[in-house]
Amino acid sequence: MSEQPTVSVVVRTKDEAESIGRTLSLLAAQTIAARSETIVVDSGSSDDTVAIARLGGARVVEIPAATFTYGGALNTGAAAARAELIVALSAHAFPRDEGWLERVVAPFADEQVACVCGYEGDPEGHRLAGPRVQDAGDAARHPHWGYSNVNGCFRAALWRQRPFREDMPGTEDKEWAWYWLRRGYVTIVDPALCVDHDHSDESPRERYARWRREWVGFGMFVELPPYGLRDLLREWWTDRGGRRSMLRARLSHRRLGELAGTYAGRRAAAKAAGPPDAPRLVPTGPPKDARIPALRD
Repeated sequence: MSEQPTVSVVVRTKDEAESIGRTLSLLAAQTIAARSETIVVDSGSSDDTVAIARLGGARVVEIPAATFTYGGALNTGAAAARAELIVALSAHAFPRDEGWLERVVAPFADEQVACVCGYEGDPEGHRLAGPRVQDAGDAARHPHWGYSNVNGCFRAALWRQRPFREDMPGTEDKEWAWYWLRRGYVTIVDPALCVDHDHSDESPRERYARWRREWVGFGMFVELPPYGLRDLLREWWTDRGGRRSMLRARLSHRRLGELAGTYAGRRAAAKAAGPPDAPRLVPTGPPKDARIPALRD
């Protein structure tokens, strides 16, 4: 048996033939590639994703499309991983340089770190100048910002104790992090760990579906304030949603998809408290913070 790797990279795919080859090439070029392994969990691709992944040197685990959830697919990949650090990377999330993977694993020298990921900005919308440590108090103030499985890394030992929830349509990453933050661990969010990952070409329908599933997921572990049509209209009229101008935001079809998905997701959000080991997160930040959407894969 070959030597145990330092880090295992799990990539979840379905019909990613256009991206998976580039992703695997970038992983193979990493400075610690010789001490890493890549596992592709494919959920029923109908294109050449699986063949490309195998040619790229990845170990492929295939699961039926009907069984897919974000948490379930990642649990499958983590179960196949041999390393004690596991990276979750989107199939179309591209590391920006050869030192990315080495920077991802470095924070785990601190035993208090449960997971890490990379964002450009902080929860207040300001550009991050360096690593930000998120503890339970910070997560309660900003429950919709934090660990992400788009480009994240987590400890296998913690995952074995408590895997990702498989019943959630989204936000399984932040729910998992919240579990460990409550137990004294921290998340590191560092702009140096960012990848190139873009959803700007999504259709309004795709935006709607993504925002809806994210808010349903949040409602499964976060106490969300009421959100009705009046809130939707107020947000449409007053919030740019990251656009350059208010006019662009009000006229954007994609923005309307986001708002409609937010409204539908908030109304459909599950009311159950979830498993007994994970009490619901009660936000302590301002009500406005509850309308910050989570951008994920």
